[in-house]
Amino acid sequence: MASAPQPPTLSEKTTNLSPENNNVTITGKIYTRVRLATKSDLHHAYQLFYQIHAYHNQFHLFKATESSLSDLLFKENPLPLFYGPTLLLLEVSPTAFTEPKNNKGEGFKPIFTALDLKFPVVEGQVEEFRSKYDDGTDKRDVFIAGYAYFFASYSLFGNDKPGIHFDSLYFRESYRKLGMGKLLFGTVASIAANNGFAAVEGIVAVWNKKSYDFYVSMGVEIDDDFRFGKLDGENLQKYADKEKNGAGSC
Repeated sequence: MASAPQPPTLSEKTTNLSPENNNVTITGKIYTRVRLATKSDLHHAYQLFYQIHAYHNQFHLFKATESSLSDLLFKENPLPLFYGPTLLLLEVSPTAFTEPKNNKGEGFKPIFTALDLKFPVVEGQVEEFRSKYDDGTDKRDVFIAGYAYFFASYSLFGNDKPGIHFDSLYFRESYRKLGMGKLLFGTVASIAANNGFAAVEGIVAVWNKKSYDFYVSMGVEIDDDFRFGKLDGENLQKYADKEKNGAGSC
């Protein structure tokens, strides 16, 4: 992986921290780090998962709690890396990242990049989304911008190896249209290609043309012959009741 970019000169960036209105304004360049989520990120993960449900107007489907997310993402005996539920976070900073001093053996080396900004970016929730990740550098001007969530999938249709089910990609509003989606989805695709997975598959929202066009631009082929199906809630519970009553499953 590429090493962290060198710190910018004063002419390359401008940062305005205003404690009164809890804002940080970034111009010139914005520095990013993609890394695996850790248990210290639990509250931020919960907030981001809630926000994506709000973005899709699906509050009623949000059932998670911080406790259930902890059990899902940070098990004591997890599956091999990238096979179980995996959460990548993209963090941003107005100043350059440095290589972490702590080697936590997380199995994924963080990816550092710097993006040129065409317009100022305002972090309007400084304390709410300030990263709690401890990399041993005492860097405090780091904020959670978005995430990618995925896990291994197993399909007999066209694959002879496990693939990656790409569940969701989300960025907070301030960090959209900056090229970060390409960075984060591209990272997942790179993980798949470099670790022997057969494909990256997922659901694409047809109503969201920008999202649809984004995935097509990244090389995703959309299959219009199939529709997403789901059996849950009361309809699923009917089968559990049949099992309890000795009716069998099939």
